[in-house]
Amino acid sequence: MEYKIGKYVLFTVIGFAIGVAGAVLAKVYGDAEGFMAVLPFIMIGIGAGAFGQNIGTVFTNLTYRKNPDAARQIKIDTKDERNVAIRNQAKGKAYDLMIYVFGVLMLVYALMQVELWVTLALVAAYLIVIFANVFYISRFNKNM
Repeated sequence: MEYKIGKYVLFTVIGFAIGVAGAVLAKVYGDAEGFMAVLPFIMIGIGAGAFGQNIGTVFTNLTYRKNPDAARQIKIDTKDERNVAIRNQAKGKAYDLMIYVFGVLMLVYALMQVELWVTLALVAAYLIVIFANVFYISRFNKNM
C-alpha cells in the first residue's frame, strides 16, 4: 500500500496559513466588535486543527513508508475484532459519562445565569446527542 503525503502537506500548509491569518487579524482588529471580534479566533482554531491533524498524518505515513512491517501489523491490530469491541465499549462508557457531564454543565450555566444563548446552545448540543442515540438504537434494532 502506498502512503501518500502530498495532499496532507498541502492541507498542513493551508491550516498553518489560516492560523497565521487569524493571529494577524486578532492583532490588527483587537478592538473589533461583532463578527470581526470572533472571526480571528475561529480561524486560529480551524487552522490549528487542520495543521495538527494533517502534520500527524504526514509523519504517520512517512513512518509507515520506512517500516512496512509495522504498518501491516498496525492495520491488522486496528481491524482485530477484540480491539474493535474494546473501542466500542470505551465509546459507550464515554457516552454515558458525557450525558452526566452535559447535564451538570447545563445546570451550572443556568445557576451562573450565563447568557441565554450559551445555555440554549449547550442544550441543543445535548439534545442532538440524545436524539442521535435514540435514532441509532432504533436503526440497529431494525437491522439485528
